Amino acid sequence: MSISQLYCHEITDENGALTDFYTQYPPDFNFGYDVVDLVAEKEPDKRALVWCNVEGEEHIFSFSDIKKYSNKMANVFLSQGIGRGNKVMLVLKRHYEYWFAIIALHKIGAIAIPASHLLTVSDFTYRINTAHIDAIICTPQDDIPGKIQEALACSDYKIKLWCVQKDIGGFDNLSVQSEKASEELQRIPTLATDPMLMYFTSGTTGYPKGVIHNYTYPLAHIITSKYWQQTEDNGLHFTVAETGWAKASWGKLYGQWLTGSAVMVYDFDNFEPRQLINIINRYSVTSFCAPPTVYRYLVRKGIPKMPSLKHASTAGEMLSSEVYRKFTEQTGLTLCEGYGQTETTLLIANFKGRKAVGGSMGIPSPLYNIELRTNDGRKAAPGEIGEVVIIPKKDCAPIGIFCAYLDNEEQYSYVWRDGVYHTGDAAYQDENGTFYFHGRFDDIIKTGGFRVGPYEVENVLLEHPAVVECSVIGVPDSLRGQAIKAVVVLDKGYSPSGKLELDIKDFCNKKLAEYKWIRLVEFVKEMPKTISGKIVKPALRG
Repeated sequence: MSISQLYCHEITDENGALTDFYTQYPPDFNFGYDVVDLVAEKEPDKRALVWCNVEGEEHIFSFSDIKKYSNKMANVFLSQGIGRGNKVMLVLKRHYEYWFAIIALHKIGAIAIPASHLLTVSDFTYRINTAHIDAIICTPQDDIPGKIQEALACSDYKIKLWCVQKDIGGFDNLSVQSEKASEELQRIPTLATDPMLMYFTSGTTGYPKGVIHNYTYPLAHIITSKYWQQTEDNGLHFTVAETGWAKASWGKLYGQWLTGSAVMVYDFDNFEPRQLINIINRYSVTSFCAPPTVYRYLVRKGIPKMPSLKHASTAGEMLSSEVYRKFTEQTGLTLCEGYGQTETTLLIANFKGRKAVGGSMGIPSPLYNIELRTNDGRKAAPGEIGEVVIIPKKDCAPIGIFCAYLDNEEQYSYVWRDGVYHTGDAAYQDENGTFYFHGRFDDIIKTGGFRVGPYEVENVLLEHPAVVECSVIGVPDSLRGQAIKAVVVLDKGYSPSGKLELDIKDFCNKKLAEYKWIRLVEFVKEMPKTISGKIVKPALRG
């Protein structure tokens, strides 16, 4: 029996498809103590994390290992005054220290804030100042310590700095401190309703927002893992995502450990499709999840046999029917799409026990009441485009849906207007109740598995002296799903040219994280606008 059954009740049909799902948990539920430590007590040698890197280093950690090392880190944090309610940013790429650190933070009641190593100095500055960060734990690679120190030069906050693996000036060596710390830790009181985790959104109509989840969040990922990714007890699940993104919480930690599956982690920088296949085969991975970009690469190169792999899933952007068809033909596996947001867990998917439909988001999770609604609040008819909304179930506190935006009650109230949660995503349903993604109401760009808000890129564009007005959109791209395109109105004294296009791209891309790079530039004389003066992005897409 997986430990998940202590905290939920599942009802399935004769095909094993989930038809209803209820959670049950104590008021002080804490994933660190009530999952990690409990498994460590009952099955100390049970495999939790299989880790390797491009240099050939390998570590296999049991649940008793995770308990021990997370307790050691927790004691280091407590000794430095980090505790309940403190905000701690984690910039740890795919290093195994991430799993020790985040469980340690859960145990002491601190708020973990995962962040990507791809962030720029300005990205770090914004997050530090906005969230009032108390501590940062980072990788020594990619000049992240230098970027953080540069960001802190623009801040008045006194922040505790740790780096793993190496001695870096201005940072304590967390690896060394943890080795010396006690592995004994008395349970620290926390509540299931306490804030546990915060991710920054990609930013659409404004700067990125802090999305806060409480301690019940992991329980909603039981469905993510068991019924979409189809993890197995004593299996090995491999999600490609870097730890700075919410997708890591979907596929590299909570649901997998709750359902008894170990997590496969490959610590790499440069994506190489063949190498991912080698990892799957070398370690006998049983389930795999990656954005459509990864599957596009694999299909184009030809996929070798993967005898251990039983299930494949994808999310993050639209999956073309051609990639779906070719992957199925080459592997014999059905590629199951899923859908959710940083603000939620899995909402809609092609679930276990039901026939997957290529190109479809699938059907709603039994955890939520989900409808499509038109602009006038009416339920959309089959084939009619509507917004995906979540209607709270009666007498049941929703789990897996964020509990607040950081210091932004107005925005939180807006997305929860009329008593329902508005996702901002457009979709339509067929006669069978299957959902199909149509687009983003907020114009977010999904490129290469990353989500990019136009606002941040547009702000950098406007720093170029030739740019008087601009708009950033996503356009179809066979390699990335979408490529970032800048539509630009030039200032007086400048004329469109190939040289100026290159200059604008070079100017901006030096200031942007690589996944936000502008790939295309179009010069226009004027922008299409509404009466109120807002640029009409759909008109730019044509």
